[in-house]
Amino acid sequence: MNASRLLRGIGAHATITEDGFTPGAYILSIGGAEQSHVDLARPQEIFYEYLRRIGNVLDLAAPAGEPLRALHLGAGALTLTRYLQATRPGSEQAAVELERELLDFVLAHLPLPEGTRLETVIGDARESLDRFDGRSFDAIVLDIFAGPDAPAHLATSDFYAELIALLSPAGVLLVNVGDDPPLAFARRQVRELQAALGTGGLDADGALAALGQRDMFTGRYPGNIVLAATRFPWPAEWTQQLLATGPHPAAVLTGEDLDRFTG
Repeated sequence: MNASRLLRGIGAHATITEDGFTPGAYILSIGGAEQSHVDLARPQEIFYEYLRRIGNVLDLAAPAGEPLRALHLGAGALTLTRYLQATRPGSEQAAVELERELLDFVLAHLPLPEGTRLETVIGDARESLDRFDGRSFDAIVLDIFAGPDAPAHLATSDFYAELIALLSPAGVLLVNVGDDPPLAFARRQVRELQAALGTGGLDADGALAALGQRDMFTGRYPGNIVLAATRFPWPAEWTQQLLATGPHPAAVLTGEDLDRFTG
């Protein structure tokens, strides 16, 4: 299957193509740049490294198989929505996507697994938060921006504080940060999240972790770092399990190690 659609809101074409290696797996690209990978036959398999790290944290967010209440800010091809339905059937999920045409295109050509409970919202990620007043989530995933071109209102401590306020007591906020050397934007997002945790009257030291390939934290390579914030002290056993599950070589920075990264 190969499909294409013009996203008039951003003036770029979205395409869905077979990945060429795995039967039943597809790649979503926008403007020629790969955005998402979906394996319809095996949604529990995650191809992209940073999404695999997010999936590994989601695996720790509750006992195995237990449904989660999850909010996805930035829908893409709904890779993590599919993952949660496969690994935690019955999870109640919501996804906010700015481009209606993109979401319609994805759902038309890459249908969700049977039984998926997903509420879709079209709109700006921050402006749409009012819709979720009075609700709480066990996991919130922010996967919208990359580098200094990120929408400014989505890269601030105020916005992060709003997201943290939507977390359940045992919930986790996961933020994908893509950046280029010397990772100035990624370092700033760590500081913004630390400030947001402090705003909530929480101990930021130990409540925030950065996950990525070990070499990423030298600041010499482009790539993705996943930031994970909790409303409770970061469990040391999570660090050990995330290091063990990879992808390798893996690093998990917390506390003083994370402070050294931010400089």
